[in-house]
Amino acid sequence: MLKRIHHVAIIVSDYPKSRAFYVDKLGFEVVRENYRPARRDYKLDLRLGDAELEIFGIPQSPERPSYPEARGLRHLAFQVDDVDLAVEWLKARGIECEKVRLDEFTGKRMTFFKDPDGLPLEIHE
Repeated sequence: MLKRIHHVAIIVSDYPKSRAFYVDKLGFEVVRENYRPARRDYKLDLRLGDAELEIFGIPQSPERPSYPEARGLRHLAFQVDDVDLAVEWLKARGIECEKVRLDEFTGKRMTFFKDPDGLPLEIHE
């Protein structure tokens, strides 16, 4: 019955900063952007390939309790053809990455970087 993952949703602390990060730096396409007056928050629907990312800009949302081992979303991973090229692309946008390493299970190269709220993001060959 299940076909694929439709979207992943995250809550951010600084909506304009996170919007700029995901759209301007990482290149996500804006599908919809709405301010919800009753909730005083923003909901931004983004697309990357055939997957969507929902960004919720919720004022005074609590911080992540630990990094990265809190329950819930551990990290969001993006597939790339070449990790080294992706690292250079991110660096050109002012985004620092951890040291590139091998995934012990897949044998593929990978590394992590963070969004403006410290959410762990992965690039994986």
